[in-house]
Amino acid sequence: MLADYTHIPAMRSTFELCLPTVAKMVPTGPDYLHEIKSDGYRLLCIRDHGRVRLITRGGNDWTKRFPWIVEAALKNRTKKFAIDGEAVVLGADRVSDFNALHSWKHDQEVQLYAFNVLAVDGDHLRGLPLHLRKTNLQRLLARPPDGIFVAPFEAGEFGPELFRKACEFGIEGIVSKRRDRPYQAGRSRHWMKVKNRTHPAMTRVMEAFA
Repeated sequence: MLADYTHIPAMRSTFELCLPTVAKMVPTGPDYLHEIKSDGYRLLCIRDHGRVRLITRGGNDWTKRFPWIVEAALKNRTKKFAIDGEAVVLGADRVSDFNALHSWKHDQEVQLYAFNVLAVDGDHLRGLPLHLRKTNLQRLLARPPDGIFVAPFEAGEFGPELFRKACEFGIEGIVSKRRDRPYQAGRSRHWMKVKNRTHPAMTRVMEAFA
């Protein structure tokens, strides 16, 4: 049952997140869906009736840090679900602002950029192909209150154009995912991240390995 996964040790093995592989080129064709890569913190939002847990990629419990996401999750009519997404602070231009997020000064403004759903009402959805998980996510968040919003995506042939637009608007990049694949824990070659090399996130990565 979903309630069992709200304990952090169990979550690490049962809801281990899928991680994209860095790629140099955007794949094309009907097998892929493409999403904007928001510059934030990866976050798993788990609701079990009146309890919500926000768990980071590293297994930290940040439920108290992001109250707006918790409030939005509790307003959903569905009482049990697990959503995979990114915690973000949006600027006036609706582009994610990592510096504002990282400062801890804007925690009341942090929203969840939701791009996957792993479970609904106790049913595990990870074995479904991505396009069906997307359908379930859109159904779950059909009338989302402020605090959680569904990540838009484009079909395969529009990937290169989406990447060009992402670079033009100063966005971190895009993630291209095989539409027919189940959710895979750990690093996946079916999720490919193509980075905008002029984005500040590239500088952060280089500094981390300096």
